[in-house]
Amino acid sequence: MTNNLSWDEFQKVDMRVGTIKSAREFPEARNPAYVLEIDFGSDIGTLKSSAQITQLYTPAQLVGRQIVAVINFPKKQIGPLMSECLVLGAVNGNEVTLLSPDSTVANGLKIS
Repeated sequence: MTNNLSWDEFQKVDMRVGTIKSAREFPEARNPAYVLEIDFGSDIGTLKSSAQITQLYTPAQLVGRQIVAVINFPKKQIGPLMSECLVLGAVNGNEVTLLSPDSTVANGLKIS
C-alpha cells in the first residue's frame, strides 16, 4: 500500500548527510540498538540517535561512516536518551542496511 505525499509535504522532510562520530551499545533500549553521535556540520551540529542497526554493524564499523538521516522530526525520549534524528536504512526483517552517499560529501548536505 502506498500513500501519496504531495510535493509540499515531501519538501518538509529535512534529510541530511552526517558522519558518525561515536557509536556505543544502548543496553537501556527495549530492542537491541546503538547510540550514535552524528556530525551534521557547523550549521546543524552534532545530533544523537538511537539506531536499531545491531544485526549488520558493530560500533567500530560505524565510526567515520557517512549516513543519511531525517533531522526535523520531533525529538523522542528513548529510555535515558533524547533521540534527535532518525537514521535511514533499508529494512529487511531485523536487518537494517544504512543509507549513505557513494562518495564522501560535506556533512550537512541536504538530500533532495
